[in-house]
Amino acid sequence: MAVVRYLAFRIVNALIILFLVLLITAVMMNEYVEDQIRTDIRERAYQEIYRNPQYAQWTEEQKQRAVQERIKFYEQQYGLDQPYHIRVLYRTVDAMMFNFGNAMVLKSAGGSPVVSDIILEALPRTILLFTTGTIVTIVIGILLGIKAATKVGSLLDRTISTFAMFTYSLPMWWVGMIFIFYFSYTLGIFPSGGMVSIPPPEEPMAYALDVLYHLALPLIVFVFVNFGGWSYATRSIVLNVLTEDFVNTARAKGVPERKILYGHVLRTASPPIVTSTTLAILGSIGGAIITEAVFNWPGIGRLFYQAILNGDMPVVIGLTYISTFLYVFAILALDFAYALLDPRIKVGVGGGR
Repeated sequence: MAVVRYLAFRIVNALIILFLVLLITAVMMNEYVEDQIRTDIRERAYQEIYRNPQYAQWTEEQKQRAVQERIKFYEQQYGLDQPYHIRVLYRTVDAMMFNFGNAMVLKSAGGSPVVSDIILEALPRTILLFTTGTIVTIVIGILLGIKAATKVGSLLDRTISTFAMFTYSLPMWWVGMIFIFYFSYTLGIFPSGGMVSIPPPEEPMAYALDVLYHLALPLIVFVFVNFGGWSYATRSIVLNVLTEDFVNTARAKGVPERKILYGHVLRTASPPIVTSTTLAILGSIGGAIITEAVFNWPGIGRLFYQAILNGDMPVVIGLTYISTFLYVFAILALDFAYALLDPRIKVGVGGGR
């Protein structure tokens, strides 16, 4: 029951934090968004009156009056006639319900202007590249890090430390450009960018293989740049736990080294590793603006870039809200995972430990 109460408390706390963050974001973005909406309303009203042959015989005064009536009508539809705090509150509640309205410029491949449709179209592409790359990087990094921690000072340990310092200092987009130049333009092994060939294959299996072919180079770049850092971080965490008294006690009792490592050390070292893993996977969903631009990968990062470039604030706000939502509930998941993974943590309604 203590765990249930703890989880319920954290869920309520997460919802409050999410609401406050979205409320602050709505206040910050409200003026710009409403200015854009009012501009669109005025243009729409003028087009409906001045470009409609039905009103061609009207006087200028009649047309202006009709335009003002249309503007007033649309402002009521968009809720712009409501007090400021009500408008902001409605926008915040809509965001919590994932209702971001329509984009001003961008559209989905199917022609939909709905922001959620545009985001959902780009999201799987980013997950395919960055989330897959993050998982591969984490698996390789953790395995190598554990191995290096058990063989301090070995060739593997020194190589991982040196490689981590080297790759961690390199911008991913720069490495991507170097790899594109060498593997695409010099050797011709991989395509230089894009997600599929033009025109794309029509057969489903051929299409899937073509996507994997285009995925290979950016995936290799992602893993190359990141797995050294993961290996070194895991090595440091495991190595720190290996110096604890309970490890020396287990060794003195004759417990096998493998059982000490996988039964005791990794369980104690798991909270920081789980934290880094969860945040890395969630961070991968947001994509990378410059890297996606370098590889011309149509994911969330490039969508963010296009939205900023075109001043499409509903899309920018939608992407910001989703990122906030993911990170707030990631913290919730991590709090609960800590209670399960670390026996030293005691949970209660007040979140005391």
